[in-house]
Amino acid sequence: MISPATSRIARVAAVAALVVSAAVGTGATASAASWPTPSSSVPVGATIKVTSGTYDGGLKRFYGTGDLGSGGQDEGQSPLFQLANGTTLKNVVLGSPAADGVHCLGTCTLLNVWWEDVGEDAATFKGTSASQSMTIDGGGARKASDKVFQHNGPGTMYIRNFQVNDFGKLYRSCGNCGTQYKRNVVVDNVTATVPGKALVGINTNYGDTAKLTRITIVGDSSRKLEPCTKYKGVTSGEPTKIGSGPDSTNCLYTSANITYK
Repeated sequence: MISPATSRIARVAAVAALVVSAAVGTGATASAASWPTPSSSVPVGATIKVTSGTYDGGLKRFYGTGDLGSGGQDEGQSPLFQLANGTTLKNVVLGSPAADGVHCLGTCTLLNVWWEDVGEDAATFKGTSASQSMTIDGGGARKASDKVFQHNGPGTMYIRNFQVNDFGKLYRSCGNCGTQYKRNVVVDNVTATVPGKALVGINTNYGDTAKLTRITIVGDSSRKLEPCTKYKGVTSGEPTKIGSGPDSTNCLYTSANITYK
């Protein structure tokens, strides 16, 4: 026989579950996780290559030394981590200098990865398959003078449950790669704190799409941060900005998907 006390506990748990379910169903934005305190620091003098499975960093801080320790914005730097197709990187804090962060060579997943001071880029999505995907789930980035996530290959990048502050762009589809592709980005439950220039930048002439949901922008009373910036991409030279804002083809969101605080 179930005791009255046990029955009451069960009813309370059920109500709590319904409340959580209702919040998710209505698109409520979850609270941003606190920045972690690394358990220790690990110098990285040569790229750590994750060739299979999952690399769990145990929330240690990894930072570049030697050839990975310039801390500059030069293009073509090597990454601290290189992820092979099908691999996962999780529970990692990238300190400073962070070189070119993380390179993903195909489908990959980044779980609870944090960038304390973004180097050239936080992470770059490479590869050549239109069906590949890169998922960033949890974590955060700050102090990115230019881009946080760079998308060079084809496929779809998912950025969710993430926070970013003091940045140029959260995501950029490569504007002048020698080989260009149609690229997609899906951004969900992201909190962006200004200063920042744009949430995403896409090349509409290559058919790029950006879907934005549950976006919170903090500290931007003048609404200067552009949720979705449109460019005409090129294979040489510099891309041209051609507009911004929602539409039904490329920048897929409405004002209801953006909350200002």
